[in-house]
Amino acid sequence: MDLIKRNINEIYKTLKNTYPKEGHWWPTTDIKTTQTEYMVEDDEKDNQQFEIIMGTILTQNTTWTSVDKALKNLSKHTNFNAKSIVKFIDDDPDLFKNLIKPTGYFNQKTIYLKNVADFYISLEGRTPTRKEVLSVKGVGNETADSILLYAYNEKEFVVDAYTKRIFSYLGYVDENVTYLKLKKLFEDNFEGDVKDYEDYHGLIVEHAKLYYRNRPYGVKDDILAKYKLK
Repeated sequence: MDLIKRNINEIYKTLKNTYPKEGHWWPTTDIKTTQTEYMVEDDEKDNQQFEIIMGTILTQNTTWTSVDKALKNLSKHTNFNAKSIVKFIDDDPDLFKNLIKPTGYFNQKTIYLKNVADFYISLEGRTPTRKEVLSVKGVGNETADSILLYAYNEKEFVVDAYTKRIFSYLGYVDENVTYLKLKKLFEDNFEGDVKDYEDYHGLIVEHAKLYYRNRPYGVKDDILAKYKLK
């Protein structure tokens, strides 16, 4: 096993030991509300799956704290059934936009959410390909991989700005590395399963919040320093 492959797997083990966490890295709301116009009796698993998909759109260019506020606002009106979301946006777009306002770019995100809801409905329960997800307006590489990994349990590694900061600081990639090149680095070398893919992404975010928020990135990262390439 070459050094990069070994280290990418060892970094995962180190982060997992440093930040032990039970459960899923992508949370969903616990809806407890009375029936409203935009709640539809449906499969709870489907609603939870689509809530994750909504979260991937809402989290673009914002923090999860803001997304959580928006989802809780929406939960008073809908149980995140895709058809109910489309109806909600069509019937009362101003209210819908107001409810997701904490995430910013609410006009744009309302359009994107309707696009992805229509797409989800058209799938009729099947798992889409990455190419199909990327064809939805408003969905880029990171959002597509988040949808496939967290909502569909597909083995797609999610790369974000934190991933780039950590692994460029450690010397595995250039700081201007493309999304797809960094994704390939992980998928070619990391030996984990789907759950490990989820955990690795979540652990990277957890670690980066402590050491890679501000420039210069990683200078106090004593946890991963031993994996820095010379």
